[in-house]
Amino acid sequence: MENELNIKISNAANDAVKHLFNADNANIQLQKTRKDFAGDITLVCFPLTSVSKKSPEETGSAIGEYLKANVTEVKDYNVVKGFLNIEMTAAFWLKTFDAIVATKQFGIAPSNGKVVVVEYCGPNTNKPLHVGHLRNMFLGYSIAEILKANGYKVHKVNILNDRGVAICKSMLAYQKWGKGKTPESEGIKADHFIGDFYVAFGAEEKKQIDELVNNGVDEKEAKRNTPILIEAQTMLQKWEDGDDEVRALWKLNNKWCLDGHQQTYDSLGIDFEKNYAESDYYLSGKQIVQDGVKSGAYIQEEDNSIQVDLTDDGLDKKVLLRKDGTSVYLTQDLGVAEARYQDFGMDKSIYVVGDEQNYHFKVLKLALQKLGKSYADGIYHLSYGMVDLPSGRMKTREGTVIDADELVAEMLTVAEQRTKENGKLDQLNEQEAKDLYRKIGLAALKYFMLKVGPKKRMLFNPEDSIEFVGDTGPFIQYSYARIQSLLRKKSIESYNLTDIHPLSQELIKMINNFPEKLAEAGSNYDPSIIANYAYDLSKTFSKFYGEVPIIDDSNSDVTNFRLTLCNEVAKLIKRNLEMMGMEVVERM
Repeated sequence: MENELNIKISNAANDAVKHLFNADNANIQLQKTRKDFAGDITLVCFPLTSVSKKSPEETGSAIGEYLKANVTEVKDYNVVKGFLNIEMTAAFWLKTFDAIVATKQFGIAPSNGKVVVVEYCGPNTNKPLHVGHLRNMFLGYSIAEILKANGYKVHKVNILNDRGVAICKSMLAYQKWGKGKTPESEGIKADHFIGDFYVAFGAEEKKQIDELVNNGVDEKEAKRNTPILIEAQTMLQKWEDGDDEVRALWKLNNKWCLDGHQQTYDSLGIDFEKNYAESDYYLSGKQIVQDGVKSGAYIQEEDNSIQVDLTDDGLDKKVLLRKDGTSVYLTQDLGVAEARYQDFGMDKSIYVVGDEQNYHFKVLKLALQKLGKSYADGIYHLSYGMVDLPSGRMKTREGTVIDADELVAEMLTVAEQRTKENGKLDQLNEQEAKDLYRKIGLAALKYFMLKVGPKKRMLFNPEDSIEFVGDTGPFIQYSYARIQSLLRKKSIESYNLTDIHPLSQELIKMINNFPEKLAEAGSNYDPSIIANYAYDLSKTFSKFYGEVPIIDDSNSDVTNFRLTLCNEVAKLIKRNLEMMGMEVVERM
C-alpha cells in the first residue's frame, strides 16, 4: 500500500514538473513526512531547482498547488525549508484501509524461495540455562518468525556443546560424589542437578589451587596442574578413546541435563527443528580440515598443527587442528556447517551468539570461503550484547550467573502481584488466573529483552517490565484485550463512509506501515523494530480509544467502521506479538 502512494505521488509530481517547468525525467525524491509536520509523504525539492529555476520553497509551492488542483486524493500541502509535505484525503485513507481489510494476512510476504537456518541457544550440557541464553533464545526465535513472515523457508536449530573438558568436570564430580543419586531421588530439576556437580568441581578445584599456591607454586602453574583438573583431562582422553564406562556416564549426564533444558524450552514456548551435537561432528570437521590441506586452502605447519592463514583478510593465522591432532571449537563448527547444508541446502545461516564471539564467526566464514563452500557467503553472525540485572536483584549461581529458571519464576511472581494490584483478574477462576500470570510474565520478559536492538548491552529490571502502561509487553497485551472486550459487545457489519476522524486516519497510517517495518526487521535481523512498532501501534490505539467513541448508537456506519478498524489493529498486535514469541490475552 505504501508503494501505491509513492507511485501515485511520483507520477503526479513528474506530470507537475513537465507541466510547470517543461522538463522530462525529473529527479523525484520522496520520503516519509516527519512526525512534527502535517502530511503523509514528502517531496524533496532541492534536486528540482535546476529545472524550475526557482528557490526550493517556490518550487515546492508550485508543485503543491498543481497536485492539489489535479490529484483528487491530495487534500493539502505545506512547504518547510525546501520540503513539500503532501497531505492525502480521508477518502484516500479509507480506500487504503478497505484494501488492507480485503488482504488476507496483510503484510506477510509470499514465498521467495530462499532457505534460512537460524541457530540459537547453544547450551553446555553440564549446567542450567542462564539469563544470557534467554536473550539468545528470544532473539533467535523472533528473527526466525520474522524471516518466515518475509517469505523465507526457515529451519530453527540448536547446537549442543556436549563434549570437552568442561563437560568432563561435571561428569567427574558426579562420579566422585554422586553416590547413585538421581534428579528424581533428590527432587531437583535435572539440569540443576548436573549443574550442582559442576559447581562442586569448581569449589574443589579452587581449594586445590589455593593449596598449591600456599606451597609456593606459581598461580598460573597451579591452575594447570591441580589433581582434579588432570583427572578431568584424563577422563576426556578416555572419552576420545571410546572408553565404555566414561561414554555411559557421559550419555547419562547429558540426558539429564538436556531433559532439564527441554523443560525450560517448553515453559518458554521455544522450539527447534533439529539439535546438532558437537560430539557428532568433530570428526567430520577434522576431515574437512584435512581436505583443506590437500586443496591448498589450509596449511600444515612444521609442528603438525593445521592453520588457515587470514592475514590477507585483516586477521591472523588460526589453528584448525592442534599439533596433537585434537580439534578446536572451529573444527566442529566446520563439520556442523557442512552437515546443515546437506540437510537443508540453505541460502543463509544465521548464528545467534553473543558479541564475545565476533572474531570466531569472522574466521568461520572466511575458512569456509577459502574451501569454496557455496553457503559460506550466506553466513551471518547475529551478535548481541550482555544482559545486566540490578545488583542483588536475583539469586545467582557461583555469584555471577543469573539462572534462567529462577528469573522466569520471579517474573511470574511479579506478574501475579502486579495483576492483583491493578485489579485485572476480571472474575477469572484459579487456573485462568494462573495462565494469565504466565502470559503476562513471559510477555514482559520477552518484550523487554527484544525491544532493545540486539547489539546493545541491556539492563533488565523485572519490576519495570511488568507495568501495564508505557513501553512494556503487558501494555501491548492490554491493548489487544481492550479490543476483544469491544468486539464482544457488538458484531461487525458493513459500513459506508466518506469521511473519518483524524485519529482513525492516524491508525490507518500506522497499520499501513506494517509491511515496511516487517521488511526492515527482516533485512536488519532486528526484532526490536517489530517490538517498537507493536508498541507504537498500541500507543496510537490507546489515544484513539481514549478520545474517540468507538460505538456510536446514532450512526451504525461509524460504529462498524471503527470496530473494523479496531479489529485490524488487534490482528496486527497479535501477529507482532506472535513473531516475538508472546501470547495475546483475551481478558485483563
